[in-house]
Amino acid sequence: MEYISGQDLSEYINQKGKLSEVEALKYIKQIGTALEYIHQQGMLHRDVKPNNIMLRKSQQEAVLIDFGLAREFDTNKTGSMTNSKTEGYAPIEQYERRGKFAPYTDVYALAATLYALVTGDIPLPANFRQTGIPLPAPKQRNPEISDRLNDGIIKGMALEPQDRTQTVKEWLELVIPSQVKPPDIIIEPSKLPTTVVSPKPARAKPVNTPRVAQTPANNSPGKIQTRKFEFEYAKIDKNLKITKYPGEAEGFREDLGNGVILEMVKIPGGSFIMGAPEDEDKIIDSERPQHQVNIQSFFMGKFQVTQEQYLAITGKNPSRFQGRKRPVEKVNWYDAVKFCEQLSKLTGKEYRLPSEAEWEYACRAGTTTPFHCGETITTDLANYRGHYTYGAAPKSVYRGETTDVGSFPANSFCLYDMHGNVWEWCLDDWHNNYKGAPIDGSAWFDKNNNLSQKQGRALLRGGSWINNPRGCRSASRSNVVRADRDNDLDDVGFRVVCAVGRTLN
Repeated sequence: MEYISGQDLSEYINQKGKLSEVEALKYIKQIGTALEYIHQQGMLHRDVKPNNIMLRKSQQEAVLIDFGLAREFDTNKTGSMTNSKTEGYAPIEQYERRGKFAPYTDVYALAATLYALVTGDIPLPANFRQTGIPLPAPKQRNPEISDRLNDGIIKGMALEPQDRTQTVKEWLELVIPSQVKPPDIIIEPSKLPTTVVSPKPARAKPVNTPRVAQTPANNSPGKIQTRKFEFEYAKIDKNLKITKYPGEAEGFREDLGNGVILEMVKIPGGSFIMGAPEDEDKIIDSERPQHQVNIQSFFMGKFQVTQEQYLAITGKNPSRFQGRKRPVEKVNWYDAVKFCEQLSKLTGKEYRLPSEAEWEYACRAGTTTPFHCGETITTDLANYRGHYTYGAAPKSVYRGETTDVGSFPANSFCLYDMHGNVWEWCLDDWHNNYKGAPIDGSAWFDKNNNLSQKQGRALLRGGSWINNPRGCRSASRSNVVRADRDNDLDDVGFRVVCAVGRTLN
């Protein structure tokens, strides 16, 4: 098979957050034209998604790959294909035992791919939509796109096949203005099924991606002055190779006095599927059922609250593992809440603990894998009990204590130590599962809960230095009594969030 030197569109989106309408349509037109050719040969791809679209490094041209699910189709037959699928990009017929497949199957996946390119979000899975949960309009996620593009994506992602455009050509005519010159067909011939003859691929003009300077942003949210900056995040592949990618983020710095700085990162709003999927290894009942949650934009601490930050605000440092850049630990839920209250009073901004939904959304940073870095994790990527393993990772070092915050790579939102180091308090009461959980990102409290009684259990997320990697997954949850001081809390800390554009009167 031909080797494509470059990166897939999923990695490209992770770096840029979302693409402009012009750039996204360039790639979609290339892949759409390739799909038209495949359909003319009586074949379907059935797995179109950003991960299966490579950007050739030298030309930044889109190349459709991975025909592992491609099959011949007959519009007069049903149930002749397997129902393999990718959540978010597969239409409803790929969930059905005897679903009927046709070119409209690939239309849905191509429209869902465009949704991801212009919003930076994985689309809501079709089986969730079938329960009555609406698909968030792409323009709701990216107001800069045109109405034409917004409406075309919605049409292409219609839940029922008969409500979609029936061919890729018809759908492309909906989303691409007629005056735009069609780009070259780009397809990887060596990965087509043997019954398909590929057209000769043509070269596309390269796309020059400008480097974003580290200057203050002009569109600062509300009264909070922000700046853009660059960073690196890491991914691990199935061969345990760790690759670092450049990222861009936006945030602000809070001066706590005596040279102590709190760094906050803007987390973009969006939708995600909260909880562990059924096929994830070592899940437990409390991590289910999966459900869609809509999150408003907010700021979150780039790091777990450090001992020097806690000391600057409260005048205390209860930590067992001393170190000014290490996370503060041995703090209960009320200690963390009081810190937020004092920080709010000092700065005039509204600081608090994150809701559990906000925490998981921020941790995943658009991913659906067990860890934000991939299907597994190693002790080069996080501080956890390395004598235990998850997935293909080998046994490794067990440090037996906390480490300085930021010692390991960030996720693609520029948040550090979301896996391991110390557990992090959330606002919510503990619930045994997600039945009845809110879907608006708010904290979930029991009815008639009286927090002043200091009873009940609150949420912890992220795992710690003492946990095995299973407890450090994005979906992993735990709990401790809010006012607990009897148990050893040397693996429990927190990080703060701040409402976008809000200051206290």
